[in-house]
Amino acid sequence: MSMTLNPYLSFRDTARPAMEFYRSVFGGDLAIDTFAAYDMGQDPAENDLVMHAQLDTPRGFTLMASDTPGSLPYAPPAGFAVSLSGDDDRELEGYWRALSDGGAITMPLETPPWGGRFGMLTDRFGVDWMVSIAPQG
Repeated sequence: MSMTLNPYLSFRDTARPAMEFYRSVFGGDLAIDTFAAYDMGQDPAENDLVMHAQLDTPRGFTLMASDTPGSLPYAPPAGFAVSLSGDDDRELEGYWRALSDGGAITMPLETPPWGGRFGMLTDRFGVDWMVSIAPQG
């Protein structure tokens, strides 16, 4: 029996551009279902919003997202971050640069006391990310 644990992000009207952005960062296959596709739209103006999106990347990452309809309360998520970690310095630094484009760096990608490299940012869609590159050697 296999299991996975992956982030599921919520947006207000920006899930499609967010997921297209993440596909540009990580590559992979992006599937998007709208509320209209399953006759789930309660407001016709929201029919083309994302009911469910899933990005499966060549690295084995899975990222999911949806839009929150206007009839439901929405507050940007707080108190968590999506974390990327590993030992491929060049690849992780590339993700860092791409995710920070149009976003805000909250902690530069630098050498922390425990070694390696670590940084934090908020991307252009308001999602917090942490990137941790393991010490070499």
